[in-house]
Amino acid sequence: MATFDIYNQKKEKVGALDVADAVFSSEVKPYLFWEVVKCQLASRRAGTAKAKTRSEMRGGGQKPFRQKGTGRARQGTTRAPHMVGGSVAHGPQLRDYSYKIPKKVRRQALCSALSLRASESQITIFEDLDLPEIKTKALKEILDNFEVSNALIIEEGNDNLKKSCRNLAEFQVMPSRGLNVYDILRYDHLILTRASAKAIEARLGHGEESESDD
Repeated sequence: MATFDIYNQKKEKVGALDVADAVFSSEVKPYLFWEVVKCQLASRRAGTAKAKTRSEMRGGGQKPFRQKGTGRARQGTTRAPHMVGGSVAHGPQLRDYSYKIPKKVRRQALCSALSLRASESQITIFEDLDLPEIKTKALKEILDNFEVSNALIIEEGNDNLKKSCRNLAEFQVMPSRGLNVYDILRYDHLILTRASAKAIEARLGHGEESESDD
């Protein structure tokens, strides 16, 4: 079992937490990071670029000029791709860039990302992060006390924490259900509470994976 120290908001050690090795101390597999992050970013692409084809253009039903006698090349419509104001040949079309990868791969990648941060000593676990009021300054003082410059904070249903973090560009708060490989790797530090750490262990320890891959 991997063991983490638990701190209060004053940086005082108040206990220890044992977590499953399979989640926080597994083999780090960087090639899984590439595969899962690529899938996540592909799923976020809008795919809304669209150019009209010849059949979708308005007008152009009338022949622009007679077939013979003008000295010009024959034309049947002003909406052909080679005409000014015409359609686009082989232009972009609406498409879905997303694709699926196996659940086991997503779970292993998430465990690898957590294990990477644990091996780097970049995981801090709090007893709780309850704030008496919505106060960005109070939250920043807590984070500065731990010498954390940017971090992903995992906490469940804590509105004061979430709203206090809104003006801190280097920090992000999300629930454990939204934990994903891309955001773990995007931040240097990972901050958990005792409750969120156990929630992550319970889900990944039983073979489930995060559904927020998009």
